Amino acid sequence: MPERFRYLTKEAPDPPVRWPFFVALAFLLYAWRAVLLELSNWRKAAFGIFGFVGYPLKLALALIFHFIGDPITSMIRFIETVIYSIRAFYSGIVAYAPVQELTVIIVLASAVLAIAEATVPNSISCQPYVLTISGLIGYAAVTGYISEPLYWTLLLGLYGFPRLIKKRDDVTSALPVAAVMAAIGEPWVRILVIISYLSVAIFHHSKKLSEAKEQTEGVATEKQLPMPLLGAALAIGIHLAAKWAGYRHLTWMIV
Repeated sequence: MPERFRYLTKEAPDPPVRWPFFVALAFLLYAWRAVLLELSNWRKAAFGIFGFVGYPLKLALALIFHFIGDPITSMIRFIETVIYSIRAFYSGIVAYAPVQELTVIIVLASAVLAIAEATVPNSISCQPYVLTISGLIGYAAVTGYISEPLYWTLLLGLYGFPRLIKKRDDVTSALPVAAVMAAIGEPWVRILVIISYLSVAIFHHSKKLSEAKEQTEGVATEKQLPMPLLGAALAIGIHLAAKWAGYRHLTWMIV
């Protein structure tokens, strides 16, 4: 066929057919509905399985709490009581810490500790736990947790334990008792205790000089601050810091 007549052999384009897309869309919608139905059935089945497994678990938990429920409840209440006690103690320190009295306690107890350390260099470091217990006894006596007869009995035990069992000297043995009485006693008791303890230290030192013996064994190379004094200083710092923060907050609010 000549070239000039070849265009006559081309077929005319047919209009696009759209109805098969609608048929496929209908099948897709039906399939999606079936998938959603199956998913809902699987969800119901999963909830049913978990619900069935939950009944034996609940029964086992009920049996456990039936036998050991009271100790667990008591432990939870004890932990809650401890947390609330710590919170109340901290709030009391922030709001009502007696800075002046704590400062006097630190100064007087430090004076007694200085007398002991000057006489017997190892008197503080060799009994940190006894000093901590003495501080706790003093705090309990001030707050009224223990009675006065029990207070004096505990002080006697604090002196007898290092003196009779640990076989320590009088200055070291009387240090916890003297520190507590000088810290929380009446003014006349504080003066009497410091003078008496100073006299005991002078007598012990003169006895050492007369015997011409220097106790060099077991001297601690690292000094530790007693925990009661550290706690009192920390209470003062917390109170003053909270007071300063309150003033700063009010200053910013006014400005």
